[in-house]
Amino acid sequence: MQIRRSRIKMNDLTERQRLILALVVRHYTETAQPVGSARLVERYYLEMSTATVRNEMAALTESGYLRQPHTSAGRVPTEEGYRYFVTHVVYPSDLPEPARDTISHQFHQARQDVEQWMPLAASILAQHSRAASIVTAPHSERSHYKHVELISTQGRQVLMVLVMTGGEVSQQILTLAEPVLQERLSAAADRLNQVCIGKTTEEIAAFPVRAVSLEKDILTLVLQDMNHGEQRISGEIYLDGLTNVLSEPEFLESGDARRGAVHLFEERSLLQDLLARTTNNATVGVVQVLIGGEGKWEELKECSVVLARYGIPGLVTGTLGVFGPMRMPYARTIPTVRFMADLLSGLVSETMIGEEND
Repeated sequence: MQIRRSRIKMNDLTERQRLILALVVRHYTETAQPVGSARLVERYYLEMSTATVRNEMAALTESGYLRQPHTSAGRVPTEEGYRYFVTHVVYPSDLPEPARDTISHQFHQARQDVEQWMPLAASILAQHSRAASIVTAPHSERSHYKHVELISTQGRQVLMVLVMTGGEVSQQILTLAEPVLQERLSAAADRLNQVCIGKTTEEIAAFPVRAVSLEKDILTLVLQDMNHGEQRISGEIYLDGLTNVLSEPEFLESGDARRGAVHLFEERSLLQDLLARTTNNATVGVVQVLIGGEGKWEELKECSVVLARYGIPGLVTGTLGVFGPMRMPYARTIPTVRFMADLLSGLVSETMIGEEND
């Protein structure tokens, strides 16, 4: 599991300090309330005195891992405290078997209905993480030609349907220099399909095309479409569970936090930027955690985002994840995102193998 690293090193904290930090994070995640030393000792049956815990909490506060909202209040984690907790305290673990079985069963029922995978994944992620979910449809990292269809519509207009091996389809209306019969259009499409199937944009552009003018013109448009597809950041985006986030205390009490969460859902360019800058070069199946917007996204300063890519590296990939308050149950959220990414990777792989065997 890969986590966006902070500047903290393991030897910055003692084992006892790591334990106390973990318990403060756990308590605050569950209650959204600051916690004091006496409460920690009592609730978690610590075999140390209240004074010892108080001194360690003071040291953690001085080091920037905890903060005290009010003079008389207990402590809560800071961004750096959460980063340390996620990086050094939460160890990679599997999603509990009952949860894995439930999710697998839900997807087994929809296994043959590819169009249902993305909304189902978004719904399941929101439900199991009790946060908001983000899922992008699988998108070809490099366009690979599968076939083109040319359909005469009226006069000089022709509908071009281009299909890539990842299942992406683009359609556009072409206006030719002169009317062309459907028989000739179908013959041109057949010839292009024979020489271009499975090839990338670079491969198609590189080999010499001995083609009539119509086929050359169509091939030029095909390459333009394929290049445009490669430049897109992601496929269609599916979102779910915003009400889970907005019902959390942080978002009920802070208008800025609430507006930031809503803005992330409504402003697709922000989502596209977030996904492009965090997952475009990430390894498939590796979980990434962003805390407090990482100083790059003001709208996310009260949030955390857990993301992972899924699919077939170098061919077809998508992104999924959740976002919610910084006070997120990372120990549950991280394995949920990882399991979902692995599950969708398997489904995409099965689909691609099935297409190749057809």
